[in-house]
Order: sequence, then structure tokens, then C-alpha cells
Amino acid sequence: MSVTVGDSLPQGKLLRVGENGPEAVETADLGQGRIALFGLPGAFTGTCTNAHMPSFVRTAEAFRDKGVSRIVCLTVNDPFVTAAWAKSTGAADAGIEVLADADGSVTKSLGLDFSNPAVGFFGRSKRFAALLNDGVFEVIDVEDSPGQCAVSAGEALLEKV
Repeated sequence: MSVTVGDSLPQGKLLRVGENGPEAVETADLGQGRIALFGLPGAFTGTCTNAHMPSFVRTAEAFRDKGVSRIVCLTVNDPFVTAAWAKSTGAADAGIEVLADADGSVTKSLGLDFSNPAVGFFGRSKRFAALLNDGVFEVIDVEDSPGQCAVSAGEALLEKV
């Protein structure tokens, strides 16, 4: 079952590359304030790189102007890939945190995992956008297809802040 409005962000560990290599980020760290959280199938994939991430890069300042303290991207990739992708897409410069759910456990606990073996996707994240307030989902919109970026785009979520 997928996460819904009113649910709390489940406990888990994500990864990012820090000064000394990979470091853990507890999902509890995402439980303070208003946070825009979006998930996508994979770094360096077409829709993720050409539509989804750019929509949040474009809207990052507008989210902050509306009181969103953090913008976080979740993807089932390793932390080195997410760091390189954040840099190449401009996410890092826009202040968007790209966190790796390397084993997919957080994505699975959200009920937002899917597999498409034909394209090499196993345990990936469905494309979604959410607004958290103190760790509780205020908004969650999930795309019907991983190749679409409409209800999960930065502009669509920004309208609901």
C-alpha cells in the first residue's frame, strides 16, 4: 500500500557523498519543517534528467519563498551516481539535496517501488512529488507511468504549497 496524506515518513537511512565519502542521512532528519520531497526512477534517465529535475531546479527559489526549507530528491541509485547527477543537472547549485536510497528500502516502505525488467529497473521509485510538514505528508502525487512528469513536476507541487 502506498503512502497517503496524513501518513508519517517512515524511518530509514539514505546516503549522500560527504567530504569523507558516503554518509548516512536518517529519514528522521527530514522530519522538521516543510520539505518538498520528490522521487524518481533513476539518475541520468531521460524523463528524470530532461523534465523532472529541471522542474524543481526552475522552482527552487519559489518553494523557498513559500516557506519550504528543504527540497529533497529521492532515487534508488548509489550515492556516487546521485552526487554526479546532482552536479550535472544543476540540482546541487539550486540547493536541491539528491539522496540515494541505495537498497530501495525507504522507497519500498513508502509503497512506491516498481520494477520494469525490460529496461533494467528493479526496485526503483515511482515518480512522485510530496510536501511534508514535520515529517507528515500534506500532499502526495504519484504519476501513473514512470515516463510521465506532470502531477509530480515542481510547478504542480508548487501550486499546492
